[in-house]
Amino acid sequence: MRAPLRHIDSFGKLLSQGYADWLDERGKKYIQFMREGSERMSQLVDDLLELSRVTRAEMRRQPVNLSEVAGEIAKRFQEEQPERKVEFTVTPEVTANGDLQLLRAVPENLLGNAWKFNSKREEARVEFGVFSTEGQEGTRTVYFVRDNGAGFDPAYAERLFAPFQRLHKEDEFSGTGIGLATVQRIVRRHGGRVWAEGEVDTGATFYFTLG
Repeated sequence: MRAPLRHIDSFGKLLSQGYADWLDERGKKYIQFMREGSERMSQLVDDLLELSRVTRAEMRRQPVNLSEVAGEIAKRFQEEQPERKVEFTVTPEVTANGDLQLLRAVPENLLGNAWKFNSKREEARVEFGVFSTEGQEGTRTVYFVRDNGAGFDPAYAERLFAPFQRLHKEDEFSGTGIGLATVQRIVRRHGGRVWAEGEVDTGATFYFTLG
């Protein structure tokens, strides 16, 4: 699927550059729509491949410093968009035992969502942390990512982790609806679970445990 998408985008680029003088504004806009559509489809293909990979990939457990992973991701976001004012808080020395490559995708997606959904906040905050709970199975470590962004209607919390499910319009926040489904599959492969709490326009918190 990637090859025909590349052809669509390449010929669209040739049309927009080489035949710009022959096209009116409506024609140029149509080409723009075509190229944007092929780009979204290409991203969707990549996300679906990633979703398939995390389901079948062989797991190699080892100690993973999630704080370092979260810090690297936060630093990259800030370097890519230095104009944004986002206060990142990362609890130090948060560790887990699991597959490094798979676990890296969990904060990657959760922090990426937090970064995206608080993009309209003048004073945005994102936090990665951990706490412990006591239950019938003993002490349980719970990791979380919290933001003060757009949030969501809690009535639809379960839909968040289904592939292609989106609670916000495309023109508000971009995305393919695959990221949280990927997170859920990775967490389940590690014997844990993931869930979310939020309110519209007040932010969201995503929690996950690992076995």
